[in-house]
Amino acid sequence: MTNGPEEKQPPVPPQAAEGAATPVVPPKPAAAPPKPPAPPKEGPVAWDNELVQRYRARFGEALREAWTDRKQAILVVSLDHLLEAAQFTRDDEQFDLLTDLTAVDWPKREKRFDLVLNLYSFSKNGRLRIKAQVGEGEPAPSVTGIWPTADWLEREVYDMFGIVFSGHPNLKRLLLPEEWEGFPLRKDYDILQQDDAWVRENLGIESGQ
Repeated sequence: MTNGPEEKQPPVPPQAAEGAATPVVPPKPAAAPPKPPAPPKEGPVAWDNELVQRYRARFGEALREAWTDRKQAILVVSLDHLLEAAQFTRDDEQFDLLTDLTAVDWPKREKRFDLVLNLYSFSKNGRLRIKAQVGEGEPAPSVTGIWPTADWLEREVYDMFGIVFSGHPNLKRLLLPEEWEGFPLRKDYDILQQDDAWVRENLGIESGQ
């Protein structure tokens, strides 16, 4: 028996009645820190690089620019010092293999072409890139007397870009016929263009057939 009215109990939530646990809302994750800016494609001027300092001491103002890219030094030398820089690079810095020699066309620039030499040192297991700017119609010195691998590489650059290498032992086209007109890797050479007269004379067909 009770002496007073029954106390009403608060209603039990359905989940509690079934024995289910109350869901816990996870805390919101902290905001991710902002990403650092991407590094530039070409590093800053690398005058503090020991190799660059040696070139700067030797060539002074003839060393126009220098930077590093993935720990590889890239040097820009004046064209009239390119042969001297090449000799120093092989003899003093021991870059004994010219792995590639190519060019890049910048048709709106006063000195239209970048001549690019990629080098490797067996003793240092290191790489170096040397560039020189070449104007249209301006001859570049051949480095075949320093690195014999330059022979066909310079012929290919002559064939595709029209850069003449003074002192090359056999400078003639390598990929195209000697009589071909134009230089296909210049940026003003239409990709669909061809030497119509040569095609007509040697293949007996009209261009586009």
